[in-house]
Amino acid sequence: MTLSDQALAQLFRDARTHNGWQNKPIDDAVLRELMELVLLGPTSANSSPGRFVFVRTPEGKEKLRPALSAGNLEKTMAAPVTVIVAMDMAFYQYLPKLFPHADARSWFAGNERLVADTAFRNSTLQGGYLILAARALGLDTGPMSGFDQAKVDEAFFAGTTVKSNFLINLGHGDPSKLLARSPRFSFDEAARIV
Repeated sequence: MTLSDQALAQLFRDARTHNGWQNKPIDDAVLRELMELVLLGPTSANSSPGRFVFVRTPEGKEKLRPALSAGNLEKTMAAPVTVIVAMDMAFYQYLPKLFPHADARSWFAGNERLVADTAFRNSTLQGGYLILAARALGLDTGPMSGFDQAKVDEAFFAGTTVKSNFLINLGHGDPSKLLARSPRFSFDEAARIV
């Protein structure tokens, strides 16, 4: 069954990357519902390496501040929530639980390149699910990569196997601060059928 035009517009056609935010808080129940949706999305071998930190307190935002690039500082501090989309570099330790059909842990143990590639690829995918799930729940997003990864990792993940991937500002966007939609490729410019 195809989604309605209204649903497709909310998820893709009318959805935008927001730079400004309304002063409307997001309840814990909404963040939990959001994560329930995100965690249903597929990852390779159900590896689920994504880890998510919802930064919304003034103390949390101040902890994040030194890691933000100048262009992302104001909008991130104003966003009701900033999600640190991160990746657990020891995700394969959980594969006996998450992928019990085979000894998937052995595919990764000792193979740092495969671990790094899988963690990055799949946590990025999970971040994409978060964007779509947020839009489906009526929230707006502003994903970005303009930050100092080492500073975020030190501030939020020191002493763990988790590393940051990218950030997503989350809330109810201020439509007056939207930029004009940037051009997109046509099908023929971006894809081919073989």
